[in-house]
Amino acid sequence: MTGDGMNVSLAASLSRLVTSSPPLGKGEKAARDFEAILLTSLMDSLQKTFSGVGEDAAPGASDYRLMGTQALASAIAEQGGIGIARLIQSHLPAPKVAGEGLNRGVP
Repeated sequence: MTGDGMNVSLAASLSRLVTSSPPLGKGEKAARDFEAILLTSLMDSLQKTFSGVGEDAAPGASDYRLMGTQALASAIAEQGGIGIARLIQSHLPAPKVAGEGLNRGVP
């Protein structure tokens, strides 16, 4: 097998991962960020519970573990999460359109 097959496969995988999505509104971004924070807290406590390694295994190990947990939680929330962000968004008011209601009721 030549190196070209590997490059094509890698390029195809990367092109699927790097897709441009429309920019998020403030409410949608806040809901996803909130879900990521909740998932981070949940996954961090689960990892501490099920991990057999003590907290003081190596200097900075807990910080490094938390950074990984935060990255994982953010990625999960960005891909749809577990539904918390959608639930929050369903209770947010619809965004107002620019110029809507500016001169209503004013003579």
